[in-house]
Amino acid sequence: MARNELRPVVKLRSTAGTGFTYVTTKNRRNDPDRLVLRKYDPTVRQHVEFREER
Repeated sequence: MARNELRPVVKLRSTAGTGFTYVTTKNRRNDPDRLVLRKYDPTVRQHVEFREER
């Protein structure tokens, strides 16, 4: 399966400062800006914001 530039793989890093990351893909047409999702960080055991890192 070839990599597609329309759906790049991005790392989501926790804003809690724990260094925990999620890896996902995003659609550049729908989300041209940096992605911000609220997800669970197991090291602080809370839902926090995860921001896209390049």
